[in-house]
Amino acid sequence: MMPLIIGIAGGSGSGKTTVTNKIIESLDQEKIAVIQHDSYYRDISHYDGADPSSINFDHPDSLETSLLVEHIRQFKNNETIEQPIYNFTTHSRMKDRRIIPPRDFLIIEGILIFVEKELRDLMDIKIYVDTDDDERLLRRLKRDIVERGRSLDSVIRQYIGTVKPMHLEFVEPSKRWADIIIPKGGENNVAIDMVVSKIRSLYLAQSVKT
Repeated sequence: MMPLIIGIAGGSGSGKTTVTNKIIESLDQEKIAVIQHDSYYRDISHYDGADPSSINFDHPDSLETSLLVEHIRQFKNNETIEQPIYNFTTHSRMKDRRIIPPRDFLIIEGILIFVEKELRDLMDIKIYVDTDDDERLLRRLKRDIVERGRSLDSVIRQYIGTVKPMHLEFVEPSKRWADIIIPKGGENNVAIDMVVSKIRSLYLAQSVKT
């Protein structure tokens, strides 16, 4: 049976990972694989010696989406894929790869996954997590400082310089492609329960077809 592909998009800090985790908790965890679009950031060597502070990491061109598309097609054919591992401190891809074997469900998570038609057309269900801008900024500050080793000043500069402008240009408009919009981020348990029910019904329908 062909796996069910679920896309979860939304602005930086919107609660995509929380929604993903709650969906996983409600389904059979052994049957689900998760891919983050962030893993497909281009290596710093791609920029010919440019200083990382000058690179717009929130623009679609900063990600090798073509490789993600290739991997999803392999996954849909029940093939094992080798996902890149990106180091956010050094802005480089590591030599190791993450091996993802075939599963019944694949969740793709990222702020820009609905932007490119070739990618979103591979998804069976598209979910957009919609959260207040101030709350998203606070979550991003916490994540980038604690988890990615960034300074407060650098995170704020990046937010003002690229994150917010790219959100308005690419991320926010992309929610028109969503099948389901979840307001209030990952705390909206009613909406998440509805999403899980929809996923189960799609999976059942696909099982019957095969």
